[in-house]
Amino acid sequence: MPRERMSRRHFFFGPLLAGAIPMAGFGSSASLKTLGYKSPNEKLNLAAIGAGGQPASDLRAAHAGVENVVALADVDWARGKPSFDRFPKAAKFKDFRQMLDKAGRDIDAVVIGTPDHMHATCAVACMQAGKHVYVEKPLTRTAWEARLLTAAAEKYKVATQMGNQGYSHDATRVACEIFWSGEIGEVKEVHAWTGRPSWPQEMPKLPSPTPVPDTLDWDLWLGGAAARPFSAGDAEYNTFVEERSKRYGRGGQREFGFYLPFNWRGFYDFGSSLIGDWGIHILGPANWGLQLDPQYLQSVECIKKNSLPPFTFPDELTLRFDFGPRPGMPPVSVYWYHYGGPGDPYKPEGMTVEESRKIPGQGPQVGPPNPSRGGGGGSGRSPISSGYNSIFVGSKGYLGTSGRGEGVGLLPGKRWAEYKLPDPYLQRSPGASTGSNHSAHARDWVRACKGGAPACSNFSIAGRFTEWLVLGAAAVHHEGKLLWDHAKGEFSNGKDVNKWVKPTFRKGWEIKL
Repeated sequence: MPRERMSRRHFFFGPLLAGAIPMAGFGSSASLKTLGYKSPNEKLNLAAIGAGGQPASDLRAAHAGVENVVALADVDWARGKPSFDRFPKAAKFKDFRQMLDKAGRDIDAVVIGTPDHMHATCAVACMQAGKHVYVEKPLTRTAWEARLLTAAAEKYKVATQMGNQGYSHDATRVACEIFWSGEIGEVKEVHAWTGRPSWPQEMPKLPSPTPVPDTLDWDLWLGGAAARPFSAGDAEYNTFVEERSKRYGRGGQREFGFYLPFNWRGFYDFGSSLIGDWGIHILGPANWGLQLDPQYLQSVECIKKNSLPPFTFPDELTLRFDFGPRPGMPPVSVYWYHYGGPGDPYKPEGMTVEESRKIPGQGPQVGPPNPSRGGGGGSGRSPISSGYNSIFVGSKGYLGTSGRGEGVGLLPGKRWAEYKLPDPYLQRSPGASTGSNHSAHARDWVRACKGGAPACSNFSIAGRFTEWLVLGAAAVHHEGKLLWDHAKGEFSNGKDVNKWVKPTFRKGWEIKL
């Protein structure tokens, strides 16, 4: 690689590269050693807040048949039963605060997979207790909480990781290397999208309260959110779900209730819908490659939405984030779509869908040949889709990425068929880059917990990424462009929506460093 090009890259992207390859090599993180360095051959004592569903999967990936699992906390013991059964020797709790109080001496690191509105609360408590933390994506529900966790990681010097597995994918790194090589020129637009949510949204009214299950502590589940009656749904809600499923031709999570254990993602008070659920995955390559730090964010606008429901997000929307110049890069507009139509919401000008797709069997193979989501083009994809979930619009061409970052390619497909990848220089994650890359991402964090290199999506990166992204969830509540005041951490012209930037916590659940 030419020395001039490499020097220029390090000038512009040095902070990003420094997070991937420490100057003194792996195992050189002095701040972690001061907390009690463990060699890679020693076992980590793990705990989890949330023991069912996704957090159970995170815990298994971190455990990997190697580490110890010493404590588990879940507000719903029916939901947590799979992990309780898998790790019978682990102490069990409903309240994570009691877990930290009673079992804290035995815990080195904690996997956190609660609903989004409790991520920051749990993470701050664990970090203040000196525990390393892995927090599911999105890191937080609001921008204020994301900034708080960024500061907490700096203050408490623990190993951190957000659960956006695509950051560990080879293809995400290759996308950055292609862009930084200058192959597609200056990027002034990025378009990224996903379909409608699978869970029910846009309910017109709240159902009548129903009894709280014996296994669930509803007050603990609510945590810092405003108190409200529990409901598993009623006949009117069930009819709504059935009609929605028929209308969209997909399941409607009928096996779950009104709030639990999954539908909370669509509620303003508990989640950020697909913005945080899949935006944090699909926009990962753009965040990394284009240095989309909130200090450069100028404005956010919800430029389209099919409705504004009373307590859930709309099914379809389009957001626009405008960033100013970053080191060596021009201003860029990032578009995010919850898209309900056929095909892709963005198509390169003058290029047919057929031309945009990869040519099967031709061009570099990066990552698994059949990604689990997104695809990256090629055979088996929709005849009206490019196979990508994100397209960088450059002055010299187009780059596409798919899914969480499983796939990457140049558009049109014939350009990719003839392309030779630039020399790699970003450190690859441990383990094979396959599927969702869940295992490699979790083990990347475990390595950091034992004194290795900082994890690839540690909070110094993930906090800033989440901060700008979830501002899109706030913008849904406003008509027109919102101007971001980074120094104050608020919208300068949207006082009505700043309550969605910094939440109000229920008494007794306030958090601070």
